[in-house]
Amino acid sequence: MTKISRKAALALAIAASAAPTSFAFTPQSFLVTRTGSSSSLSMSTVDPTVVTKKEYQDICGVDFDDKTLSDRLKKTAYLYPKHVEVIEDFAPLVDKMVDDILLETGEKSWQPQDFLPDLSEDAWVESVKKLREMAAGVPDDVFVVLVGDMVTEEALPTYQTLLNTFEGCDDPTGTTESAWARWSRGWTSEENRHGDLLNKYLYLSGKCDMRSIEVTIQHLITNGFNPGAQKDPYRGFLYTSFQERATKISHGNVGKLAKEHGASDLQRICAKIAGDEGRHEKAYQAFCTEILKRDPDGLLMEFGDLMRGQIVMPAELMTDGKDPHLYENFSNVAQRLGVYTALDYADIIEHLVKHWGIEHLTGLSSEGEKEQEYICRLPTRYRKLAERSMNKKKDEEVVKQSFGWIFDRKA
Repeated sequence: MTKISRKAALALAIAASAAPTSFAFTPQSFLVTRTGSSSSLSMSTVDPTVVTKKEYQDICGVDFDDKTLSDRLKKTAYLYPKHVEVIEDFAPLVDKMVDDILLETGEKSWQPQDFLPDLSEDAWVESVKKLREMAAGVPDDVFVVLVGDMVTEEALPTYQTLLNTFEGCDDPTGTTESAWARWSRGWTSEENRHGDLLNKYLYLSGKCDMRSIEVTIQHLITNGFNPGAQKDPYRGFLYTSFQERATKISHGNVGKLAKEHGASDLQRICAKIAGDEGRHEKAYQAFCTEILKRDPDGLLMEFGDLMRGQIVMPAELMTDGKDPHLYENFSNVAQRLGVYTALDYADIIEHLVKHWGIEHLTGLSSEGEKEQEYICRLPTRYRKLAERSMNKKKDEEVVKQSFGWIFDRKA
């Protein structure tokens, strides 16, 4: 009988495991069959007395325990290998940001309960009554925008999922200790407080239909959203640089309106959340600054392409199951109140162009110079479009819409 090498035996065993119909052509002495009591299907694996773990690794590349899962994934071809190489080059900076920009967890960090009545205290009824009295003075249209902002925050699972699609920035095991994985988990833990705090405030205010809001949150998470990052870390960080600033502006402006109407507690809540968004904005913009130092052409190409499609807002697919135009109606209220407008969109682009010094970049390729020129013209272009659009809306009659979030009252 012809002798078969141990590696050949292993290869046959793996093939047999992947294709059960090949059993008739495989020496059965190389296989071990396991049959689960709850299933009629048989699974084949390698007999450890025939093939060693080292030989298995030699053929498969790596084994499949948690410690070497990252190694296995690194052997998988990236769509953007150069981009991954660039972000890995400044991973030590990311490690520093986790410590310097993200706050400590646990007792050292702020928590939603710090801003809300403590229902365990004897005077909790008076505390809730005071909150409700202040909330009663806040108009419904401000509450509509506050709810929309809260729903956006509560879709956090979608955003962490998205962050883990950026090549080189993922957390393959869930506890990976790479700089990027630590950043992802730390960022998520901080952002998680925002939706929790706003949700509890709205519940205690007594002004909202919480079930309608909860339905909206579930729909939004189910629907997801696609910002056009395409798994590219460059595009992902460009998007988050923009979006964190937009969120900071929105929360900050809602807080100002709350203060105008006597709700100092709500103003304090919004200011705290806006502060978090501001720190996160600085981090993502710093990531892009580091990319520009190493690959200016690459970042400009992605920035220009991303802006040609415009920035997708994370809550664009929100619905309460009744109003098919819920996001549009919410957005219109925010625009009328000046919470977040088309001018803010133009201002954010201008801020990013100036912050990254795009106008002054040198040594670019011809394609990079074309994108540089296009990007530098965007703020003026968008500001003109925004002013034209806003002036047009001033002449239009405001038609109030009913919102299930506030028991179908109109705003």
